[in-house]
Amino acid sequence: MAEDCTHECGSCGVSGCGDRTMQGPLTLDANARSNIKHVIGIVSGKGGVGKSLVTSLLASEMQKRGCSVGILDADVTGPSIPKTFGINAPLTADADGVVPASTASGIKIMSTNLMLPKEDVPVAWRGPVVSNAIKQFYCETNWGDIDYLFVDMPPGTSDVLLTVFQSLPVDGIVTVSAPQELVAMIVGKAVNLAHSMNVELLGLVENMAYFVCDDCGKKHHIFGEPQGAAVAERYGIPAYATLPIDPAFARLCDAGRVEDYDVDGALNAIVAQLEKAAAN
Repeated sequence: MAEDCTHECGSCGVSGCGDRTMQGPLTLDANARSNIKHVIGIVSGKGGVGKSLVTSLLASEMQKRGCSVGILDADVTGPSIPKTFGINAPLTADADGVVPASTASGIKIMSTNLMLPKEDVPVAWRGPVVSNAIKQFYCETNWGDIDYLFVDMPPGTSDVLLTVFQSLPVDGIVTVSAPQELVAMIVGKAVNLAHSMNVELLGLVENMAYFVCDDCGKKHHIFGEPQGAAVAERYGIPAYATLPIDPAFARLCDAGRVEDYDVDGALNAIVAQLEKAAAN
């Protein structure tokens, strides 16, 4: 790193810098048969908090509201989106690119698991190969007209997150947490990386916030008291929502019917931020 480094990598002309965090204005263009209006990333610094769940619910909710929606499954080595939506047919292609799969309601999906002979075949790829695959998913897929393209990220703040932030025209991110201080701290890493790369924070979803007892109807905080409001305030996130531990959701995911789940307004604050970002 040069002694007079300003940390403005986008305008830096120094090549080979080991501390480079941005590659400048190299945002990819979608192919000629795609018109993607808004790209939204779903992120977290930790695995197992429900990024794919939130991606599926937000995509389904926006589709129900009359928007054209797509999901780019950027969790290349651990994809779960196709099974959640009950899709197992292999992808096809034409002269212009790859034709994405389509769910029962018309959500378009691109995922590694749709390219494998069996869904349990492992994808053991190194970072550069994974990053290139994500770029191809975006610019070589015939997405058509898409109002919102949700990008389901893998956990962490390494190659994939940097690739998406640097190469795709991301309008904002929704971060996912669970009601534990440790998880909130790790989520903060992803939030701070987004700040450093000038990516807008749209909302926080605190998953597994409570469980409602079937017998008494009382809310039980299995993993501790919800912290969504405090975490959102700490990191300057404009909206937050909470989701319960709900066995019905797991059953619908296993059956490939996630679109049948009713969030009952739980994500309204996040949806409002998506619509606000789209209007700007």
